[in-house]
Amino acid sequence: MAICLNRGGDLFQHLKAKKRFDEHTAKFYAAEIVLALEYLHNMDIVYRDLKPENVLMDEDGHICLTDFGTSKILKEGEKTYSLVGTPEYCAPEMLEKIAYSMSVDWWSLGIFM
Repeated sequence: MAICLNRGGDLFQHLKAKKRFDEHTAKFYAAEIVLALEYLHNMDIVYRDLKPENVLMDEDGHICLTDFGTSKILKEGEKTYSLVGTPEYCAPEMLEKIAYSMSVDWWSLGIFM
């Protein structure tokens, strides 16, 4: 069973209520987000808008990514230049309009955590 006692809603709402997650809880959510990003990347999808508002929680406290409006299919070796997503969570190469790939999702996860 997941850590969060409050069910449903988005991670932003839960973080706002708690002010800060303890290390164990943060690790739990980070691990679930890593699994979601790995799955998307294996499907050749770069997510590009990871932020607490886009991480929903199910009735058991597990996460589900939402809002794929900025996602893009990006085959291995391909790069893109689009500036999309929420600037506070964007990787520097996105903001500078330098070619980037799936790595921007990992940057966003680091900022998120």
